Amino acid sequence: MPRSPRAARRAAKPGPPHDTASLRAAIAAARLPGTPPQVTEQARALLLGWLDPSRTFADALRDLSSGEAARAIGLALLDRTPEPPGLDCKSGCAFCCILPGDDGGTVTAAEARTLHAALIPLQGTPDGTQWHPQACPALDPATRLCRAYEARPMICRTYVSRDVTACEAIAEGHAKPGTGTLPAQIITITVHALARAALHGTTPVHTYNLRAIATAALRGTPAPDALKSARHSPKSLDAERRRLARGLTRGAG
Repeated sequence: MPRSPRAARRAAKPGPPHDTASLRAAIAAARLPGTPPQVTEQARALLLGWLDPSRTFADALRDLSSGEAARAIGLALLDRTPEPPGLDCKSGCAFCCILPGDDGGTVTAAEARTLHAALIPLQGTPDGTQWHPQACPALDPATRLCRAYEARPMICRTYVSRDVTACEAIAEGHAKPGTGTLPAQIITITVHALARAALHGTTPVHTYNLRAIATAALRGTPAPDALKSARHSPKSLDAERRRLARGLTRGAG
């Protein structure tokens, strides 16, 4: 009996990657509905460039699944991105460190572990929620300065504003133009999403709640337990990817 077209497509679909060559093929074939094609292709090209021949398959799996690859690519892009003119960002402002919403700020496992390591020595100290109930716990509530500045994830590094009053309004739940994210943020998230798509059936690729990780560290929770409790649902990465894509569309309009 002849196969149906759907069955034929399933039979022709390659299995999970098992070496560097099949991993490259899986990255090249990954599709991300909802992300502008130019963003997906830029992220794909950067990811394939990162996957150079000297990198072993085992190392690639580790760094792709943890988000270390996405972080390295995002940081390299951020280093090459000129700072936009006219920014109103000032030390101690901290309205950008208020984390509304259920996701608590989307970070990779690599970013979560780095942040946890930076904050665990501060366990038991006052945190940012003493300044604002939805503030990032990494904030010092007295100075409004980040106590894990060098370890801050990409979501923090890429947020910029030309109007501090817009940051304050957004933090209180009111839309106001004047803020945005640098391109490195959507590229980082898109790279991580490509990694997840390429590694489907091989190894999981998670995201984590930034606020929950920081809270757990300041409570003295060990890193494995902190990551387990802060892990996002599988849908969260795609939701964040699409949210950033909508921001690009609004900016273009």
